[in-house]
Amino acid sequence: MGNLSCCVKVDQSTVAMKERFGKFEDVLEPGCHCMPWFLGSSVAGSLSLRLQQLDVRCETKTKDNVFVNVVASVQYRALANKANDAFYKLTNTRSQIQAYVFDVIRASVPKLNLDAAFEQKNEIAKAVEDELEKTLIVDIEPDERVKRAMNEINAAARLRLAANEKAEAEKIVQIKRAEGDAESKFLSGLGIARQRQAIVDGLRDSVLGFSGNVPGTSAKDVLDMVLITQYFDTMKEIGAASKSTAVFIPHGPGAVNDIAAQVRDGLLQANPPQ
Repeated sequence: MGNLSCCVKVDQSTVAMKERFGKFEDVLEPGCHCMPWFLGSSVAGSLSLRLQQLDVRCETKTKDNVFVNVVASVQYRALANKANDAFYKLTNTRSQIQAYVFDVIRASVPKLNLDAAFEQKNEIAKAVEDELEKTLIVDIEPDERVKRAMNEINAAARLRLAANEKAEAEKIVQIKRAEGDAESKFLSGLGIARQRQAIVDGLRDSVLGFSGNVPGTSAKDVLDMVLITQYFDTMKEIGAASKSTAVFIPHGPGAVNDIAAQVRDGLLQANPPQ
């Protein structure tokens, strides 16, 4: 805006406030205007009609007690038909707009959790727009310590999930190993039982066959002879082994009678009279 003698120039996209003896008189549009200063006329100031942007950074706390910095970009301009109100009624436009934005953000964000605040930026902008015509929430930025804490929490959650999955896998492996061990022991026991049954059947057939072919021998005589033969075979194998740790107690051929008695009792219990 220029001033030459009694003329005033108002720039494009700008208006000037004309006063007479300190009282508002008119809004001067862009162009050249006569300003008779000797009649008390003067220019109180100018006001830009251009669109302006104000970035507002507001720190607030979410519902889950996390402090965040909400960055809002407010676009505003003075209306030409209300330029005198904007000039005379607002002392500091930027500070007053900032105060409106602070009030709305600090009333909206504390109702939301941190994740919800990120998801509902448009809703927050709409709440501010109810107070101001052009508002855009451009970012919600947590404090650096909060970011680190959130990353640690997420990492801990992922580690906890991985640990649970690993524990579940180990549990399945142990169950399968136990099931396999039980099945193996069952089959081993079944094999041992069948082996013993085969030994008993073989001894019985041998005793019956020998008694039938050799007159005057009883089943006891045949069994004692078989046990003596097995005894000496066993002693031979033990003596042939260089690192044998087997020990017979009591030791000696006389102990075979006790063994024979035990075998006979076992045979009688396994094959009761029909």
